[in-house]
Amino acid sequence: MEDFISFIVKHLVDNPDAVHVEHVDQENGKHLYRLNVGEGDLGQVIGKEGKTAKSIRTLVIAIAARKGLRASFEIVDPARPPKENSG
Repeated sequence: MEDFISFIVKHLVDNPDAVHVEHVDQENGKHLYRLNVGEGDLGQVIGKEGKTAKSIRTLVIAIAARKGLRASFEIVDPARPPKENSG
């Protein structure tokens, strides 16, 4: 799944080398995918009114569901401190 997310996002941003996807298994059995992008690329991944981010999130959830898994997707904002307990 990480490769899939990276593939999509690298085609949206100006700095594809800065794209990094982290996979975290959560205690509730859910798979969390965190996306980190380079400086200035955050807006391109979020899109107008968040439509691009919502589309990526929908794809991640649908692919996971086909595999019988639960998943969530978040985009990390480098300007904000990381959340302690995501989910």
